[in-house]
Parts: sequence; structure tokens; C-alpha cells
Amino acid sequence: MTASEWMDWRQWENAVAGSVAGLATVTFSHPLDVVRTRFQETISIFQGLRGLYAGFYPAVLGSTISWGLYFYFYNSAKQRYMKNQDEANARIHLASAAEAGGLVCLLTNPIWVVKTRLQLQTPQHHGLPYTGFSDALKTILKDEGWRALYKGLLPGLFLVAHGAIQFTAYEEFRKIMVDFRHKQNPSLARSSDLLTTVDYATLGASSKLAAILVTYPFQVIRARLQQRPSTDGVPRYIDSWHAMERTARLEGVRGFYRGITPNLLKNLPAASITFIVYENVLNLLQRTRRKD
Repeated sequence: MTASEWMDWRQWENAVAGSVAGLATVTFSHPLDVVRTRFQETISIFQGLRGLYAGFYPAVLGSTISWGLYFYFYNSAKQRYMKNQDEANARIHLASAAEAGGLVCLLTNPIWVVKTRLQLQTPQHHGLPYTGFSDALKTILKDEGWRALYKGLLPGLFLVAHGAIQFTAYEEFRKIMVDFRHKQNPSLARSSDLLTTVDYATLGASSKLAAILVTYPFQVIRARLQQRPSTDGVPRYIDSWHAMERTARLEGVRGFYRGITPNLLKNLPAASITFIVYENVLNLLQRTRRKD
């Protein structure tokens, strides 16, 4: 196998591991995501078990595609930036994560618009409800045009900083942990093989916490922009600036952190699951390739 072929296999292994991790994560965390989204929009959360799985299909589709693409783009960018040096640093991690996040945001924003609307719709909130993913997609295109599928894109692009902070923190914390484990076992090579499932869980949760605390207000603004217009067809928010101004005027600083508790309850364990599954699936794929 040539060096370029090996690199191609490595990128696809990252994509597969990321997709499996995204699927596992959304299956576990979706009910809390519904609660968090409805808190952000001040909509009642009490709709029974079925209501907690509103928007589940687009969430599964979006997370599986997003994580697969994210890990693929991230590792491709990292290898490209590392062309003339042996080891990645924080600047390379940050640039790679920002590049991956921007590409994924542009490609998957329509899925997240549909997911958010399915999560937010309630009988008293709108007229005729969407019956599912395809109906929501067709209705949005028919009633509002293709541009509606890119509502919230601007704050979504700002949220690229979320992924950049998370992945940079993860990589830097991981290096520290690998060095620590290596000092405990100097006879072993300094690699990810030194880390355990508990280590991956800790790294995932701690890096996610850092990213959430910095970027959460952008999530609130994006959710508010992506909601469905009321029955009279008039949106509550014209653009990102209007959403920020209205939130600040009517709710103050606390409005920008509405729903952060269920967000933390969902995302910290979810991040742990993502990286546990990703790292273990990646290691499994790599071991299988070496055997072949």
C-alpha cells in the first residue's frame, strides 16, 4: 500500500468512525435535545414520550452525516497542515477544526432547520403541523423557498468556533493525558493505546464544557431564527441582529443562556459517548486493516 493510499484509508476510517459515533450519540441524547430546544424558544416541553422524540429522523440523519464529514474534513485538513512538520500544535488543531466546521455547516444546515422545526411545532403554536421530515422539507420549499433552509446559517458559522474550541481542547488535553500515562509506563510507546475508555469519556466531556460555555448564545439565536413562522406568515425575528437585540431587550443576559442546563445534561455525556465510540471504532478499523 502506497503512502497516498494509506492516507486515503485513514481519512475514510475517520469518517466511518465519526458516523457511527454520531449515530450512537443522537440515539442516546435526542430527548434532552428536544427539551433544550424548547427551553430556548420558551415552548412547553410537556408533550409525553412521543414529543421527546420529535425531529428524531433528521437528528439521526444530520448527526450521522455531520460527524462523519466532520472527522473526515478535520483529519484531512490536519494532515495537510502538518505536511512540513512532525507534530500538530494548537494552531493546526484550531485551523483544522474551523475548516471542517465551516464545510459541515454549509452542507448540513437544511437538515438542522427541519429538525429544529419538527422539535418546536406544537398544536397551539402553528396551524397545520408537519407530518414528518419529507413533508417539512417540501412545505418549507413550497411556502418559503430554498433560502429558508439556510436560516440560522450566520450564527451557525459563528458556532464553527464551538467545534474549533472543542477539538483543540480535546487534542491538547489528550496530549497531556498521553504524556502522563507514558510517564506512568515508560516502556510503552507514546500513543493513544495508552488511553482507556474512561480517559476518552473525560476528554470528551471536558472539551465540550469549554466549548459550550463560550459559544452557547449563538445556539440560542440560531434556534430562534430557524423556528417556523406563525400562522400569519410573519417571522418573530428578521435576522440575527434583530434576534439578539430582542432577546437582550426582553430577557436580558439570561435569555442568551436559556436551556443551558438541559444542554449540559445532554451534551457532556453525549460528547463522552461520541469520543468513546469514535476512538474505539477507529482503533478497531485500524487493527483490522493491519491484519489484512
